[in-house]
Amino acid sequence: MKHFYSTLNSSLRVPLREAVLKGLADDGGLFMPIHIPVLPLSFIEKLRALSFPEISYEICKILLSECLPDKELKKIVEKAFTFDVPLISVAPQIYSLELFHGPTMSFKDFGARFMAQLMAYYKKEDNKNLNILVATSGDTGSAVGDAFSQVEGMHVWILYPKGKVSYSQEKQLTTLGDQVTALEIEGTFDDCQRLVKEAFCDKELRGKIALTSANSINIARLIPQTFYYFYAYSQLKEHSLPIAISVPSGNFGHLTAGLLAKRMGLPIQTFIAATNINDTVPRYLQEGIFEPRPSQHTLSNAMDVGNPSNFGRMLDLYEHDREKMLLDIVGYRFTDDETASAIRDVFENYDYLMDPHGAVAFLGLKHFFENSSTPYSGIFFETAHPAKFANEMEQIIHKNIIIPNKLQDVLNKKKKSILLSTNYSDLKNVLLT
Repeated sequence: MKHFYSTLNSSLRVPLREAVLKGLADDGGLFMPIHIPVLPLSFIEKLRALSFPEISYEICKILLSECLPDKELKKIVEKAFTFDVPLISVAPQIYSLELFHGPTMSFKDFGARFMAQLMAYYKKEDNKNLNILVATSGDTGSAVGDAFSQVEGMHVWILYPKGKVSYSQEKQLTTLGDQVTALEIEGTFDDCQRLVKEAFCDKELRGKIALTSANSINIARLIPQTFYYFYAYSQLKEHSLPIAISVPSGNFGHLTAGLLAKRMGLPIQTFIAATNINDTVPRYLQEGIFEPRPSQHTLSNAMDVGNPSNFGRMLDLYEHDREKMLLDIVGYRFTDDETASAIRDVFENYDYLMDPHGAVAFLGLKHFFENSSTPYSGIFFETAHPAKFANEMEQIIHKNIIIPNKLQDVLNKKKKSILLSTNYSDLKNVLLT
């Protein structure tokens, strides 16, 4: 992956450094690798013998060795991935990949920490301060803020929708210190995402301050998310059945990373795009029409996205051919009532507590199994610790949720945020002052 092109213009090509530090292409497109290497079968066969950091480093060497030295890649991986990624057996042929064991207890820690270390490496080449803009519907902001809070010369601006993230999530992203500013937007996540995109398209603003993005529109977020697909596969005890992975989906960076992993040779048969009622992509898969709608607030709030950015990358991977996409992906949507019922049922029947996002993924996998004539091994992604939604979870299972110490510490801190309207001029003024 020496160079990357824009999804809106395949002839617009830049090196990794520029793709990472810019975040978005000059034409508004998303960066994609010119070449996706296929990993040798020998590597797939030896996965079981490797730890998660070892798998990550080996993939990094293949993907990025032309972009920076192997010894630097190893440092980045070792600093970024210091926590476990266990695959848990929940029910017969159903496994949960727990992605919430990082510092902010969300799967967003993987991409955020890797990206922070990669940007820190590139920042050594100049002395310019870098402003990182990130829109969050729940967990991205706190993960990015935590990852960058100790990186010198960088300031993080987190845009989040007022009243539409959980209490714990809001505490996490508004208590991160002087290098992180939380901007509380009087609108939806789609408004936050639109404001970020407007900032990147504002030539006057970008002429005055250095900007980059930490959302999944940044290719540095997608690359590390491919790693744990390989690690999930390595932890399966047997591979005699085809494998289906159900991904709780909002902005669709998570699923796009899985599609890249498959292109690199990981033998995943089917991906399930599981959403809440913000079902723009499942509707496209079923009806062939991509029709973004205003996002609606749900129990699985991090997935409340009406116009998912990474759909452009999905289209690009399949050459805008829906029929090709349907060979790899099925899509389902579920209501809050269905989500709460799944949480309750799995807790009572299997003594396993899912968060609302993992529950949507579990439902997607269950629905796929019910409609398939072929037996599968199924993995669903558990993307956030249930304690981050303690109030909602306690109402569903009628039991108290134990709050982990690292989350409890955050809850005791004082919230600091700046309230803004959805007018871009307000955001611009804050960034310039």
